[in-house]
Amino acid sequence: MKSLVFFLEELSARRMLEGVLPRLIPSDIDVHYVVFQGKSDLEKQLERKLRFWLLPDSIFVVLRDQDAADCHVVKRRLSELCQQAGKSEALVRVACHELESFYLGDLAAIERGLGIRGLAAKQGQSRYRTPDKLGSPSEELNKLTNGKYQKVAGSRAIGGDLNLEKNSSRSFTVLLSGIKKVLEH
Repeated sequence: MKSLVFFLEELSARRMLEGVLPRLIPSDIDVHYVVFQGKSDLEKQLERKLRFWLLPDSIFVVLRDQDAADCHVVKRRLSELCQQAGKSEALVRVACHELESFYLGDLAAIERGLGIRGLAAKQGQSRYRTPDKLGSPSEELNKLTNGKYQKVAGSRAIGGDLNLEKNSSRSFTVLLSGIKKVLEH
């Protein structure tokens, strides 16, 4: 059986993926999550965790927030760590700027997940048409929901409602297409 193994910066990413993946991947794919305590912990331990992963037929996906860093530098650094571990085929994806960009790309999912009316109507506003350009998506999401969004619980609530076909976060659609592509091989 094929395994899809995610190396994630934080628990909120796992909660979001737990809502997304059952609708994206075949049910015969076994999914594993390795959750780190932030980006420095991820970068510090990634090579070792990858190198000593023993489950055969594993496909690896590394997901990290861009935050204030240059996304090309972040991706290059993570790819180098994967290569050093002998897993150069690992898929590396960077959420621009934060995971919350994915949610702001689908305000209807936030509306349904958090039970807040009227958010979907705002999707046409320029900031939500290109949420990856927002400097602090988590702050934007907090304002938009009047503090109702909490990182882990909100990710769990919203993840299952995210539209997999239509999301204005480019980094979200690139993540999904990358996962589909690695599963085809």
